[in-house]
Amino acid sequence: MDLNERKLRILQAIISDFIYSAEPVGSRTLSRKYNMGISPATIRNEMSDLEEMGFLTHPHTSAGRIPSDKAYRLYVDNLMQRYEIPDDEKKLISEKLTSNVIELEKTIQHAASLLSDLTKLTAFATTPKPERDRIKYIKLMPVDDTTVILMIVSDSGKVSNTALKLSAPYSEEGLELIAKTMTYNYKGKSITDALKLDIIKSFESDIEAMGRLAQNIMPDFLKTLENMLNVNIYMDGLTNIFSFPEYNDIEKAKVFLEMLDKRDHFRNILINRDNGVIITIGDENTDEIIKDLSLVTATYHVDGKLVGKIGVIGPKRMKYDEVTSIIEYITDNLSNTFTLPGGSEE
Repeated sequence: MDLNERKLRILQAIISDFIYSAEPVGSRTLSRKYNMGISPATIRNEMSDLEEMGFLTHPHTSAGRIPSDKAYRLYVDNLMQRYEIPDDEKKLISEKLTSNVIELEKTIQHAASLLSDLTKLTAFATTPKPERDRIKYIKLMPVDDTTVILMIVSDSGKVSNTALKLSAPYSEEGLELIAKTMTYNYKGKSITDALKLDIIKSFESDIEAMGRLAQNIMPDFLKTLENMLNVNIYMDGLTNIFSFPEYNDIEKAKVFLEMLDKRDHFRNILINRDNGVIITIGDENTDEIIKDLSLVTATYHVDGKLVGKIGVIGPKRMKYDEVTSIIEYITDNLSNTFTLPGGSEE
Protein backbone atom coordinates (compact mmCIF):
# COMPACT_ATOMS: atom_id res chain seq x y z
CA MET A 1 0.00 0.00 0.00
CA ASP A 2 1.53 3.29 -1.11
CA LEU A 3 1.69 6.43 1.01
CA ASN A 4 0.69 8.63 -1.91
CA GLU A 5 0.25 12.39 -2.02
CA ARG A 6 -3.43 12.25 -1.05
CA LYS A 7 -2.74 10.09 1.98
CA LEU A 8 0.09 12.44 2.99
CA ARG A 9 -2.22 15.48 2.75
CA ILE A 10 -4.84 13.76 4.88
CA LEU A 11 -2.28 12.60 7.43
CA GLN A 12 -0.74 16.06 7.67
CA ALA A 13 -4.18 17.60 8.23
CA ILE A 14 -5.04 15.05 10.94
CA ILE A 15 -1.75 15.63 12.78
CA SER A 16 -2.05 19.44 12.58
CA ASP A 17 -5.69 19.39 13.70
CA PHE A 18 -5.02 17.01 16.59
CA ILE A 19 -1.99 18.97 17.82
CA TYR A 20 -4.10 22.13 18.12
CA SER A 21 -7.47 20.66 19.16
CA ALA A 22 -6.50 17.60 21.27
CA GLU A 23 -9.65 15.98 19.81
CA PRO A 24 -9.68 12.82 17.67
CA VAL A 25 -10.19 13.79 14.03
CA GLY A 26 -12.99 12.38 11.87
CA SER A 27 -13.62 12.45 8.12
CA ARG A 28 -16.36 15.07 8.43
CA THR A 29 -14.02 17.41 10.32
CA LEU A 30 -11.40 17.08 7.58
CA SER A 31 -13.96 17.61 4.82
CA ARG A 32 -15.38 20.68 6.54
CA LYS A 33 -12.16 22.37 7.70
CA TYR A 34 -9.72 21.48 4.92
CA ASN A 35 -10.13 21.86 1.17
CA MET A 36 -9.43 18.25 0.25
CA GLY A 37 -11.44 18.19 -2.95
CA ILE A 38 -12.73 14.70 -2.09
CA SER A 39 -15.81 13.34 -0.35
CA PRO A 40 -15.99 12.38 3.34
CA ALA A 41 -16.43 8.76 2.24
CA THR A 42 -13.17 8.84 0.29
CA ILE A 43 -11.42 10.50 3.23
CA ARG A 44 -12.81 7.76 5.48
CA ASN A 45 -11.39 5.06 3.23
CA GLU A 46 -7.98 6.74 3.15
CA MET A 47 -8.00 7.05 6.94
CA SER A 48 -8.71 3.33 7.23
CA ASP A 49 -5.71 2.67 4.99
CA LEU A 50 -3.53 4.97 7.12
CA GLU A 51 -4.64 3.15 10.25
CA GLU A 52 -3.80 -0.18 8.64
CA MET A 53 -0.35 1.21 7.76
CA GLY A 54 0.26 2.15 11.40
CA PHE A 55 0.03 5.95 11.07
CA LEU A 56 -3.28 6.39 12.91
CA THR A 57 -4.89 4.84 15.97
CA HIS A 58 -8.54 4.61 16.85
CA PRO A 59 -9.53 5.54 20.43
CA HIS A 60 -12.32 3.33 21.70
CA THR A 61 -14.47 6.24 22.86
CA SER A 62 -14.42 8.16 19.57
CA ALA A 63 -15.11 7.69 15.88
CA GLY A 64 -12.12 9.89 15.06
CA ARG A 65 -8.46 8.98 14.69
CA ILE A 66 -5.30 10.23 16.37
CA PRO A 67 -1.68 10.10 15.13
CA SER A 68 0.63 7.29 16.17
CA ASP A 69 4.30 7.68 17.11
CA LYS A 70 5.07 6.61 13.54
CA ALA A 71 2.91 9.46 12.19
CA TYR A 72 4.60 12.06 14.40
CA ARG A 73 8.00 10.83 13.20
CA LEU A 74 6.95 11.19 9.55
CA TYR A 75 5.55 14.64 10.33
CA VAL A 76 8.72 15.84 12.05
CA ASP A 77 11.02 14.45 9.34
CA ASN A 78 9.04 15.26 6.19
CA LEU A 79 5.81 17.19 6.65
CA MET A 80 6.51 19.85 9.27
CA GLN A 81 6.63 23.44 8.00
CA ARG A 82 9.21 25.94 9.23
CA TYR A 83 7.78 28.15 11.99
CA GLU A 84 8.70 31.82 11.84
CA ILE A 85 9.26 33.27 15.30
CA PRO A 86 7.55 36.67 15.69
CA ASP A 87 9.94 39.61 15.86
CA ASP A 88 8.81 40.57 19.37
CA GLU A 89 9.71 37.07 20.64
CA LYS A 90 13.09 37.22 18.91
CA LYS A 91 13.74 40.58 20.56
CA LEU A 92 12.71 39.21 23.96
CA ILE A 93 15.05 36.22 23.64
CA SER A 94 18.01 38.33 22.53
CA GLU A 95 17.52 40.92 25.27
CA LYS A 96 17.02 38.39 28.08
CA LEU A 97 20.08 36.33 27.18
CA THR A 98 22.54 39.09 26.31
CA SER A 99 21.79 41.78 28.91
CA ASN A 100 23.72 41.76 32.19
CA VAL A 101 25.60 38.56 31.38
CA ILE A 102 27.65 37.93 34.51
CA GLU A 103 27.54 34.22 35.20
CA LEU A 104 26.98 31.34 32.83
CA GLU A 105 24.65 29.47 35.18
CA LYS A 106 22.30 32.44 35.69
CA THR A 107 22.03 32.86 31.93
CA ILE A 108 21.28 29.14 31.54
CA GLN A 109 18.51 29.49 34.13
CA HIS A 110 17.09 32.44 32.18
CA ALA A 111 17.18 30.35 28.99
CA ALA A 112 15.17 27.52 30.58
CA SER A 113 12.63 30.00 31.92
CA LEU A 114 12.29 31.71 28.52
CA LEU A 115 11.86 28.41 26.72
CA SER A 116 9.12 27.37 29.14
CA ASP A 117 7.30 30.70 28.81
CA LEU A 118 7.38 30.64 25.00
CA THR A 119 6.47 26.98 24.44
CA LYS A 120 4.15 26.48 27.45
CA LEU A 121 5.98 23.22 28.13
CA THR A 122 8.31 21.96 30.85
CA ALA A 123 11.75 23.22 29.83
CA PHE A 124 15.23 22.40 31.05
CA ALA A 125 18.84 23.37 30.44
CA THR A 126 22.08 21.77 31.56
CA THR A 127 25.39 23.43 32.18
CA PRO A 128 28.24 22.23 29.93
CA LYS A 129 30.16 19.07 30.70
CA PRO A 130 33.15 20.67 32.43
CA GLU A 131 36.01 18.23 31.83
CA ARG A 132 37.68 20.68 29.43
CA ASP A 133 36.70 23.78 31.39
CA ARG A 134 39.81 25.70 32.45
CA ILE A 135 40.47 27.77 35.53
CA LYS A 136 40.60 31.50 34.79
CA TYR A 137 41.35 32.97 38.20
CA ILE A 138 40.97 32.43 41.95
CA LYS A 139 40.14 34.95 44.68
CA LEU A 140 39.97 34.86 48.47
CA MET A 141 37.75 37.55 50.00
CA PRO A 142 37.59 38.19 53.78
CA VAL A 143 34.19 38.17 55.49
CA ASP A 144 35.09 38.26 59.19
CA ASP A 145 37.91 37.17 61.49
CA THR A 146 37.51 33.46 60.70
CA THR A 147 35.58 33.36 57.42
CA VAL A 148 36.68 33.97 53.83
CA ILE A 149 34.98 33.39 50.48
CA LEU A 150 36.85 31.23 48.00
CA MET A 151 35.88 32.23 44.45
CA ILE A 152 36.94 30.10 41.47
CA VAL A 153 36.08 31.35 37.97
CA SER A 154 36.45 29.19 34.88
CA ASP A 155 36.89 30.13 31.23
CA SER A 156 33.29 29.15 30.51
CA GLY A 157 32.04 31.78 32.95
CA LYS A 158 31.16 29.26 35.64
CA VAL A 159 31.62 30.79 39.09
CA SER A 160 31.85 28.86 42.35
CA ASN A 161 31.72 30.68 45.69
CA THR A 162 32.48 28.74 48.89
CA ALA A 163 32.53 30.09 52.44
CA LEU A 164 35.57 28.77 54.35
CA LYS A 165 36.06 28.70 58.12
CA LEU A 166 39.78 29.12 58.88
CA SER A 167 41.54 27.98 62.03
CA ALA A 168 44.81 29.69 61.10
CA PRO A 169 45.05 33.50 61.43
CA TYR A 170 45.17 35.49 58.21
CA SER A 171 45.63 38.98 56.87
CA GLU A 172 44.12 40.46 53.71
CA GLU A 173 47.63 40.67 52.26
CA GLY A 174 48.19 36.98 53.02
CA LEU A 175 44.93 36.01 51.35
CA GLU A 176 45.75 38.09 48.30
CA LEU A 177 49.19 36.50 48.00
CA ILE A 178 47.75 32.97 48.26
CA ALA A 179 45.04 33.78 45.69
CA LYS A 180 47.63 35.18 43.26
CA THR A 181 49.87 32.15 43.79
CA MET A 182 46.95 29.81 43.20
CA THR A 183 45.92 31.71 40.06
CA TYR A 184 49.50 31.58 38.79
CA ASN A 185 49.75 27.82 39.44
CA TYR A 186 46.37 26.81 38.05
CA LYS A 187 45.31 29.38 35.46
CA GLY A 188 44.73 27.66 32.11
CA LYS A 189 44.64 24.17 33.63
CA SER A 190 41.50 22.07 33.27
CA ILE A 191 39.63 21.32 36.48
CA THR A 192 40.42 17.62 36.14
CA ASP A 193 44.14 18.35 35.67
CA ALA A 194 44.16 20.70 38.66
CA LEU A 195 42.76 17.94 40.85
CA LYS A 196 45.72 15.72 39.97
CA LEU A 197 48.36 18.24 41.12
CA ASP A 198 50.14 18.29 44.48
CA ILE A 199 48.61 21.53 45.68
CA ILE A 200 50.46 21.82 48.97
CA LYS A 201 53.79 21.44 47.17
CA SER A 202 52.97 24.62 45.27
CA PHE A 203 53.50 26.57 48.47
CA GLU A 204 56.74 24.97 49.70
CA SER A 205 58.77 28.02 48.75
CA ASP A 206 56.51 30.36 50.77
CA ILE A 207 57.10 31.30 54.37
CA GLU A 208 56.01 28.82 57.02
CA ALA A 209 52.97 30.80 58.16
CA MET A 210 51.79 31.09 54.56
CA GLY A 211 52.12 27.33 54.19
CA ARG A 212 49.93 26.72 57.25
CA LEU A 213 47.25 29.06 55.88
CA ALA A 214 47.42 27.34 52.50
CA GLN A 215 47.01 23.93 54.15
CA ASN A 216 43.93 25.31 55.90
CA ILE A 217 42.39 26.40 52.59
CA MET A 218 43.37 23.60 50.22
CA PRO A 219 40.95 20.83 51.31
CA ASP A 220 38.01 23.14 50.58
CA PHE A 221 39.65 24.22 47.33
CA LEU A 222 39.78 20.57 46.21
CA LYS A 223 36.17 19.94 47.23
CA THR A 224 35.05 23.05 45.32
CA LEU A 225 36.89 21.89 42.19
CA GLU A 226 35.20 18.49 42.45
CA ASN A 227 31.79 20.16 42.75
CA MET A 228 32.56 22.23 39.65
CA LEU A 229 32.80 18.98 37.68
CA ASN A 230 29.08 18.40 38.19
CA VAL A 231 26.66 19.04 35.34
CA ASN A 232 23.81 21.10 36.79
CA ILE A 233 20.27 20.99 35.43
CA TYR A 234 17.73 23.80 35.65
CA MET A 235 14.00 23.25 35.06
CA ASP A 236 11.08 25.60 34.58
CA GLY A 237 7.37 25.21 33.91
CA LEU A 238 6.88 21.94 35.78
CA THR A 239 3.19 22.69 36.31
CA ASN A 240 2.59 23.48 32.62
CA ILE A 241 1.69 19.82 32.21
CA PHE A 242 -1.67 20.51 33.91
CA SER A 243 -2.77 22.67 30.95
CA PHE A 244 -2.79 19.61 28.65
CA PRO A 245 -6.03 17.56 28.49
CA GLU A 246 -3.91 14.40 28.40
CA TYR A 247 -2.96 15.14 32.01
CA ASN A 248 -6.40 15.92 33.42
CA ASP A 249 -5.94 12.60 35.19
CA ILE A 250 -4.16 13.72 38.35
CA GLU A 251 -2.43 10.35 38.74
CA LYS A 252 -0.90 10.65 35.25
CA ALA A 253 0.31 14.18 36.03
CA LYS A 254 1.75 12.94 39.32
CA VAL A 255 3.78 10.27 37.49
CA PHE A 256 5.15 12.97 35.16
CA LEU A 257 6.22 15.20 38.05
CA GLU A 258 7.74 12.29 39.98
CA MET A 259 9.77 11.38 36.90
CA LEU A 260 11.21 14.89 36.69
CA ASP A 261 11.89 14.86 40.41
CA LYS A 262 14.50 12.14 39.78
CA ARG A 263 16.90 14.79 38.53
CA ASP A 264 20.07 12.73 38.53
CA HIS A 265 18.44 10.10 36.33
CA PHE A 266 16.92 12.67 33.97
CA ARG A 267 20.22 14.56 33.77
CA ASN A 268 21.98 11.35 32.71
CA ILE A 269 19.40 10.85 29.96
CA LEU A 270 20.19 14.33 28.64
CA ILE A 271 23.97 14.00 28.91
CA ASN A 272 23.91 10.79 26.88
CA ARG A 273 21.88 12.23 24.00
CA ASP A 274 23.55 13.13 20.72
CA ASN A 275 24.44 16.72 19.91
CA GLY A 276 22.35 18.88 17.58
CA VAL A 277 18.56 19.16 17.54
CA ILE A 278 17.25 15.71 18.56
CA ILE A 279 13.56 14.79 18.75
CA THR A 280 12.53 11.46 20.25
CA ILE A 281 8.86 10.50 20.30
CA GLY A 282 7.17 7.96 22.57
CA ASP A 283 8.68 4.51 22.16
CA GLU A 284 11.74 5.99 20.44
CA ASN A 285 12.88 6.94 23.93
CA THR A 286 14.98 4.07 25.24
CA ASP A 287 14.37 4.97 28.88
CA GLU A 288 11.15 3.49 30.23
CA ILE A 289 10.21 6.54 32.29
CA ILE A 290 9.72 8.77 29.22
CA LYS A 291 8.20 6.29 26.73
CA ASP A 292 4.85 8.09 26.77
CA LEU A 293 6.42 11.51 26.13
CA SER A 294 8.32 13.48 23.53
CA LEU A 295 11.75 14.88 24.32
CA VAL A 296 13.31 17.65 22.25
CA THR A 297 16.90 18.68 22.95
CA ALA A 298 19.41 20.97 21.28
CA THR A 299 23.07 21.78 21.86
CA TYR A 300 24.62 25.12 22.71
CA HIS A 301 28.32 25.93 22.89
CA VAL A 302 30.41 28.04 25.23
CA ASP A 303 33.35 29.68 23.50
CA GLY A 304 32.98 27.12 20.69
CA LYS A 305 34.20 24.29 22.96
CA LEU A 306 32.04 23.35 25.91
CA VAL A 307 28.67 21.83 25.18
CA GLY A 308 25.42 22.05 27.13
CA LYS A 309 21.86 20.91 26.40
CA ILE A 310 18.56 22.74 26.37
CA GLY A 311 15.10 21.46 25.53
CA VAL A 312 11.55 20.55 26.49
CA ILE A 313 9.66 17.45 27.54
CA GLY A 314 5.92 16.94 27.23
CA PRO A 315 3.06 15.10 25.56
CA LYS A 316 3.58 13.62 22.10
CA ARG A 317 0.88 16.08 20.97
CA MET A 318 3.38 18.90 20.77
CA LYS A 319 3.76 21.89 18.44
CA TYR A 320 7.01 20.53 17.05
CA ASP A 321 7.41 23.29 14.47
CA GLU A 322 7.22 26.09 17.06
CA VAL A 323 9.24 24.22 19.66
CA THR A 324 12.18 23.41 17.36
CA SER A 325 12.36 26.94 15.92
CA ILE A 326 12.34 28.55 19.38
CA ILE A 327 14.92 26.11 20.77
CA GLU A 328 17.23 26.69 17.80
CA TYR A 329 16.95 30.46 18.18
CA ILE A 330 17.69 30.30 21.91
CA THR A 331 20.70 28.01 21.41
CA ASP A 332 22.09 30.34 18.73
CA ASN A 333 21.77 33.26 21.14
CA LEU A 334 23.37 31.30 23.98
CA SER A 335 26.30 30.26 21.80
CA ASN A 336 26.79 33.86 20.60
CA THR A 337 26.49 35.22 24.13
CA PHE A 338 29.25 32.93 25.39
CA THR A 339 31.72 33.37 22.59
CA LEU A 340 33.93 34.75 25.31
CA PRO A 341 36.11 37.77 24.63
CA GLY A 342 39.32 38.33 26.54
CA GLY A 343 39.07 40.80 29.32
CA SER A 344 39.54 41.71 32.94
CA GLU A 345 39.36 39.02 35.58
CA GLU A 346 36.95 41.26 37.42
